[in-house]
Amino acid sequence: MNAPFSATGPAEHAPTPRRTGAPSMSVEWAALQDAAAAVAAMANLAAERVSPEIRNFPAVIRDIGGERLELAERSIADIGAMMRPGLTALLAVRARGQDATAPALTLWQEYHHARTALLALVPQQSDHGPRRSAG
Repeated sequence: MNAPFSATGPAEHAPTPRRTGAPSMSVEWAALQDAAAAVAAMANLAAERVSPEIRNFPAVIRDIGGERLELAERSIADIGAMMRPGLTALLAVRARGQDATAPALTLWQEYHHARTALLALVPQQSDHGPRRSAG
């Protein structure tokens, strides 16, 4: 099946349009962190201390802008698309009285890998000024 084309070329390379009424990246990011905390608890992992790098990611990547911001927005949506059904499935497993530890650990690891890749969009020695709160 061929990819649809836009005026700028293949649709998969076209900029992602902003969704009207969509939650802000900061809100989506915070929701992901909450979902990840719930998954970690089901995996019997200790609560994660949220680092400034994680907490401030939306504000920092917005400051960077450009292609990195677009990639971050798509990646956050993709991670959410993974986490929502995964968390729903884990809750269903627990509701049946079954142990969800192993699948929760697997979902946590997938989330952690995706988040690590996403955080790598921010250069370590950034010349974008001091990190700031995403509030």
